Amino acid sequence: MADTSNVSLYATGVLGLCPRCNEGKIFSGPLELVEACPHCQLDLKSHDNGDGPAFFVITIVGFMVTALAAYVEFQYMPPFWLHAVLWIPFILIASIGLLRIFKGMLLASQYKHQLMGHDDSS
Repeated sequence: MADTSNVSLYATGVLGLCPRCNEGKIFSGPLELVEACPHCQLDLKSHDNGDGPAFFVITIVGFMVTALAAYVEFQYMPPFWLHAVLWIPFILIASIGLLRIFKGMLLASQYKHQLMGHDDSS
């Protein structure tokens, strides 16, 4: 049984570090997980978080954009094209950034609670 007491959800989510060793990077691209940690060889290809991170990101970004767009509309009454110029890039950047963080945090949570494959040889 692997010791998971030192797993940091925040280091894995925000910094993209391996939940086991906190040293290897778990992302090979903006949202793509590596197959295994380059430092401790933790198998990450068995990791499946499904739509969990997307649900949280849709909820958070949707609330933020709705509140901010309503504020801007009622305070300044800009033309509709300005809303598109403001909110489309905001939605894309916030969604990708938060999705990466939530994917990492869910991976760390699954590892900590032993819901993904463990290699006890380390």
